[in-house]
Amino acid sequence: MTIRRPAAEQAPTTVGALPGPSDLDVAISVARQLLDSDQVLSLREALRLLLRALDAEPRTVREDARPPACRCSAAHPDDPTPCGGPVAVTILDAHNGGADGCEHHGARLLASLDGGRVYPLPDAPGEAAIRVFKAAASIRPFPWINAPRTRPEQLAHDENRHGGEGQ
Repeated sequence: MTIRRPAAEQAPTTVGALPGPSDLDVAISVARQLLDSDQVLSLREALRLLLRALDAEPRTVREDARPPACRCSAAHPDDPTPCGGPVAVTILDAHNGGADGCEHHGARLLASLDGGRVYPLPDAPGEAAIRVFKAAASIRPFPWINAPRTRPEQLAHDENRHGGEGQ
């Protein structure tokens, strides 16, 4: 039985061009190659390769790569860095949603927000909010993501103020 996709879901083709293999075709090819291979792969590795071929890899972080469980609420789940001291500041976004955090994660969160603000907690060390504000100016948004950054919104505030990279 052949299932026909609606025209809107079909990939556009040009005259003389053949459509490429589907994700399922690629996964089947990978599975066949794994079966014919002399390499001994763990079931986990074989499934990971098949899921990658289908662009369906799990979005969770491996257990051994997870950051420590006891981190401040300003720490992003994908940020692998540990806290840099006690919870000292509150970071608010443009809609007044907030998170309390250490100075390290507070600065990283503030750098990743548009219109964010920082306030010291009552028992914070002196000038904690000022240190976070200054540090955030030199941190690129989402600094744990390693990707080329060229657009102004991808650069640190200080880089934009000084004319971007390389200047």
